[in-house]
Amino acid sequence: MILRQLRSIVVQLGVSGSFRCQRHIASVSSSTLVANKAYAERAEEEKARHHRLTQINEEVQKLLALKEQLKQCTVDDGGEPAATPKAPGGNDTAAGNRNISLKTPKGTRDYGPEAMALRQRVLDQVVSVFRKHGAETIDTPVFELKEVLTGKYGEDSKLIYDLKDQGGEILALRYDLTVPFARYVGMGNVFNIKRYHIAKVYRRDNPQITRGRYREFYQCDFDIAGSYDPMLPDAECVKVVCEILSEVGVGEFVVKLNHRKLLDGMFEACGVPAEKFRTACSSVDKLDKTPWEEVKREMIEEKGLTEETVDRIGEYVTLNGGRDLVEKLATDEKLQKIPSAMEGLEDMRLLLQYCDIFQVADRVSFDLSLARGLDYYTGVIYEAVLLGGGDNAEEITVGSVAGGGRYDNLVGMFNPKRKQVPCVGVSIGVERLFSIIESRVAGKTRTNETQVYVISAHKGLHLKRLEFLNKLWGAGIKAEHSYKLNPKLLAQLQHCEEYQIPYAIVLGDGELSRGVVKLREIATRREEELAVDKFIDELSVRLASS
Repeated sequence: MILRQLRSIVVQLGVSGSFRCQRHIASVSSSTLVANKAYAERAEEEKARHHRLTQINEEVQKLLALKEQLKQCTVDDGGEPAATPKAPGGNDTAAGNRNISLKTPKGTRDYGPEAMALRQRVLDQVVSVFRKHGAETIDTPVFELKEVLTGKYGEDSKLIYDLKDQGGEILALRYDLTVPFARYVGMGNVFNIKRYHIAKVYRRDNPQITRGRYREFYQCDFDIAGSYDPMLPDAECVKVVCEILSEVGVGEFVVKLNHRKLLDGMFEACGVPAEKFRTACSSVDKLDKTPWEEVKREMIEEKGLTEETVDRIGEYVTLNGGRDLVEKLATDEKLQKIPSAMEGLEDMRLLLQYCDIFQVADRVSFDLSLARGLDYYTGVIYEAVLLGGGDNAEEITVGSVAGGGRYDNLVGMFNPKRKQVPCVGVSIGVERLFSIIESRVAGKTRTNETQVYVISAHKGLHLKRLEFLNKLWGAGIKAEHSYKLNPKLLAQLQHCEEYQIPYAIVLGDGELSRGVVKLREIATRREEELAVDKFIDELSVRLASS
């Protein structure tokens, strides 16, 4: 456009000025070219600068991502990085994983074959008792809506494991099996059920591994839901606890009994304000581990009770006994004025009578120091503790191994029509039982259930081994063999001894040609020949008798 304007000027000036104008045009054209070149260079520099800034930003984002990854990998209780983060785009090679701090999360542990064999044996014994009493089993999710769990555990609610927002749902890992059971009953309009439930629960507690106290652990619950006559289901729960602890064989124990209505009546008689009943309960509940003077100090300084009130409480919570204690408290003038206390005493009188008929009266103790801090209990409460005195002095430190009680108002919280279903139940602390049994075990524990091992006496018999193995499996006999084509005879026999397999079928060409096999009893090393067409029947008889 500039050139067209200059040409127009040339025409106006005439020929005389054309030479000067042409020189000026050339000068302007040259200036334009220089300007365009400078602009292009600046644009190229700007593009290069923008590219460098983009690269820098990408590297910064990678570093931030690495920092976040390192933060997530920090060990729960040590603060040291648990693993070296993998560089973006790098390979997760063995060399890159050398710095991983290998450990289980705090308050958890691995269980090898021997530990699992012991655990399974205990669980089988527990389940057999539950089934003997007619219970059926259920299962519930390992996590619940957080609002289902909160407000049910008193001061222990702070131990609930929260989960991040998952698609609009605020969740938490289950703290016990009782609240999920109440939710199941209320939500499903179940009006009577006798159920057992064995599953893992989670508590953000201070773990004590030697005492069998973990953050992830099994609970074995037995509950009876439904409207029944007083103390009949409650007494059966006490009987179940006594049967399980006797069956497992953890030594001498006592089941402490108390009643929430009696406990609340006692607090009222001592002058505790109604709004402080639950917080007073949580203090009294510590008496099994804490001296009275320390509990007294807590109730005065932290819970705000007067010293006179706390001294009155002390006169009651030091009492324990049986039917004689029920009769003594029934004549207490202060308690006689409180209807709830007298209701509790009548329930205790009936419960102790039923325990006597069930022949567990010598295993129970009416103990006014038992409080159990959970908010949902409404009636009888109980807790089983070991008395110690065994060969292992550590047993007495394990503490409570079972606990439970009546909770008549929990189901209504989860029922759309607020219909209440009375419930009573008990939870067996199997992790603590496991820790006791593990400490007692001497020698190697058998970790498999193999009944017969199929052995080849020499080379070339692996196909025959498979044939006999298949016959054993078809007959329902637990059997295995070596996965080598030509294993050594001694190695096969040593395997049987190491894994405590009771019998071995030994195959040899000479015996097979005569239509027989050798049956070897591993413990005694005694051998005898059995006919091939009858060895399954003979073996089944021996296994049944052993």
